[in-house]
Amino acid sequence: MKILVVVDSINIEDSSGSKANVALIHNLVEAGFEVLVYHYTLKNISLDGVNCFAIPEIKYSPLYFLSRLQRIVQRNFKVNLAPLLEKLFGFSFTFFNDTNSIAKALKKCSFQPDLVLTLSKGASFRPHYAVLQLPELHHKWVAYVHDPYPFHNYPRPYTWVESSYRQKEAFFMQVSERAKYSAFPSQLLLEWMGSYYPNFLKTGVIVPHQNAKYHFEGSGQSHVFPDYFDASKFNLLHAGNLMKQRSPEGLIEGYVLFLLKNREARGDSRLLLLGPASYHSKLLEIYQKSYPEIYIHNGHVAFEEVYRLQKNVSVNIILESKSEISPFLPAKFPHCVEANKAILSLAPYYSEIRRLLGKDYLYWSEVDDVDAIADLIEKMYRSWKQNPEDLLLNRKDLETYLSVDYLKKVIFDLKE
Repeated sequence: MKILVVVDSINIEDSSGSKANVALIHNLVEAGFEVLVYHYTLKNISLDGVNCFAIPEIKYSPLYFLSRLQRIVQRNFKVNLAPLLEKLFGFSFTFFNDTNSIAKALKKCSFQPDLVLTLSKGASFRPHYAVLQLPELHHKWVAYVHDPYPFHNYPRPYTWVESSYRQKEAFFMQVSERAKYSAFPSQLLLEWMGSYYPNFLKTGVIVPHQNAKYHFEGSGQSHVFPDYFDASKFNLLHAGNLMKQRSPEGLIEGYVLFLLKNREARGDSRLLLLGPASYHSKLLEIYQKSYPEIYIHNGHVAFEEVYRLQKNVSVNIILESKSEISPFLPAKFPHCVEANKAILSLAPYYSEIRRLLGKDYLYWSEVDDVDAIADLIEKMYRSWKQNPEDLLLNRKDLETYLSVDYLKKVIFDLKE
């Protein structure tokens, strides 16, 4: 089977979404499909063992000129025209030029695929908009929806209404109705989006974020760790973006309470928070000054470094926002499953992570339940002291769910 993948970016360092997309692409190839990737990374990037084509940006068009003019006005005169322009047109001039660039490249593509899979990141969905303009592809189009869209369709606390919400809603209604198939990383997200766009319930399948094989330079030297990491300690790691809605306060207070209750743990435990956290900088600075057991890196950390640490810490933490529901499958979930370390899940009662781990999974708490978090960390610490192997995740069912074999079955079922 031939698959044409149209994707925003294949740069794994630019976002968790790109990491997830690249893992999916690699596993499609490993599953034996003939894959061609058209990507709009706008950088000279390739993937080992994958046929890739870098889509060029159209640079001689009125839209390109207007997009640059808008940037000049904003930079030099401090006037942000984006809300007004997007209210009028639905999207930015840059978005229109980008999607035209993607559509133009696809029209010239001689590859004859059985499926066209659109992957995006963040809130752009540019490949989807481009393929929407090409009706000749709709009968074999798989529209992958990685997150809710538009923003007013997010669950609280993420939800907000954009000036262009009507146009974006109309765009996604068309995606739901014209794509032959739709795919979602989680069951809860399919159900959530299907409540807004009912046709997704008819066309939707689950393609979870994938475990993939990563090869880094010097990857055989997994024992070489950054200075802040001591492999002999009881290490709890949260790696990822701490967005405004994703507060680490409950986690940190829970860890501090654990230390107060278990004085001996101050010498042999550590909480590591790695990733951008600008909205929580003051909070993090206060705790880092007061507790040397907490290490915080507020900024980007290379994926290779995080990937190795996830495999060598005692506990990987998946921290979500305080909400009634979390339909998201975090892109790092497959890495945590592969690492085979216990997962401390801090998530709403109704969440995809909790659904996958199971209702009887021991190490789950609401994100702001400080006492429960402290108790869970203490239980994990006691298990680690007794025998570190007691904290292995050992979930073959999840490994299978995130595997190439499962992906292969889902794709073949589409064409039956």
